[in-house]
Amino acid sequence: MRHIDIHKTADAAKFNGFHASLLLWCALIIICDGYDLAVAGIAVPSIMKDMGVTAQNAGFMVSSALFGMMFGAIFLGTLADRIGRRWAIVICLALFSVFTAAAGLTHDPYVFSVMRFLAGLGIGGVMPNVVAQMTEYSPRKIRATMVTLMFSGYAVGGMLAAVLGKGLIEQHGWQSVFLAAGVPVLLIPFVLKSMPESMPFLVRQGRLEELKAIVLRLDPSYRPQAGDSFALPAVDRASGAPVGKLFQEGRAFSTIMFWVAFFMCLFMVYALSSWLTKLMAGAGYSLGSALTFVLVLNFGAVIGAVGGGWLADRFHIKYVLVAMYALAAVSITLLGYPVSTPVLFLLVGLAGASTIGTQIVTYAYAGQFYPSAIRSTGIGWASGVGRSGAILAPIVIGTLVGMQLPLQQNFLAISIPAVVATIAVSLIRHERSATAPLPLAGAVRETA
Repeated sequence: MRHIDIHKTADAAKFNGFHASLLLWCALIIICDGYDLAVAGIAVPSIMKDMGVTAQNAGFMVSSALFGMMFGAIFLGTLADRIGRRWAIVICLALFSVFTAAAGLTHDPYVFSVMRFLAGLGIGGVMPNVVAQMTEYSPRKIRATMVTLMFSGYAVGGMLAAVLGKGLIEQHGWQSVFLAAGVPVLLIPFVLKSMPESMPFLVRQGRLEELKAIVLRLDPSYRPQAGDSFALPAVDRASGAPVGKLFQEGRAFSTIMFWVAFFMCLFMVYALSSWLTKLMAGAGYSLGSALTFVLVLNFGAVIGAVGGGWLADRFHIKYVLVAMYALAAVSITLLGYPVSTPVLFLLVGLAGASTIGTQIVTYAYAGQFYPSAIRSTGIGWASGVGRSGAILAPIVIGTLVGMQLPLQQNFLAISIPAVVATIAVSLIRHERSATAPLPLAGAVRETA
């Protein structure tokens, strides 16, 4: 009889075709998710003209997806720990594909907003689940790199929305880019066939044959035997109220710190995404130059995400994040001061790397912090609470812009959350994370 520790098996596995397939599917889902999130912003000028809505109403129509994302991250992240991660991912994929396409069939701003809210449930809900999935199955030595590499698909999805939008909207109207978002629903059968289920979930369900098949893919040298049993930390055998478990085993304070970090980082991300063009134009740059700053911001985000993940796999991820948030505070503050154009582009790139890129690394850290049984729940609640920062940022910074304050004060207001996030991450009690040694629960034994 053999007792197999499934987490150790995943940790020690060498990167192989199984990992490549999982990375491909999760990244593809994130690309689709990023497209759906960006498509409304790409089409909003045409929507305003076609529906005859004001800028204020158009802002509400676009932000309705953000409200959906907040609820989706919390509830669909939690649901995954009850029904299985694979089905939760499929539900999210169906939601954001079907309802984004449905928004393209509407002619009323209120119906459009309802469709975008429902799509937002899937857009927000898929994030904690794919992070949890990549975290669970990635080899420990490259775990943060794989999570951040996968998450870089958001930038690809945003660029895809921009490229398709330029061609489709001019020829076929704004509705076409929304209808195109329905295509990923065709991926659902392939995702169900190719995506593995969470191993602790399979243990709790007693689905041992599926576990053996997954362990064999993780470790090709494994030879299944009739008496094999599978063991995992006691916390991963727990059932019932997963939200309450975020505050057990000494995790309560760190959970709150993660929520603070997510809130502050998403505040910065959406403040820059919403107002960088306007602030740069107000500083005397042409509209074309101001839009170039947005491209540089997102290019920096990709570099920050992948580079931050690479550093996190070689150094302590907590301290890598502290340094990245500190860099955000400095680079965003300096954007408000007169510098040469090349230096300004460098600062914008650093701001993208240390805000959008840092947010992705923060997802990776949350995925490593929580035990697998409550990983989707932990990431989902952190993302959901953080999403309120995303909703609040455009309003707060927009109010400051309307007060016509000096440029330095606007960027200082955006940088202050980076200081708060730096402190919050530094206070996380890493010794309470899932990476700390935990006792194994009694093994699950296959019955004859």
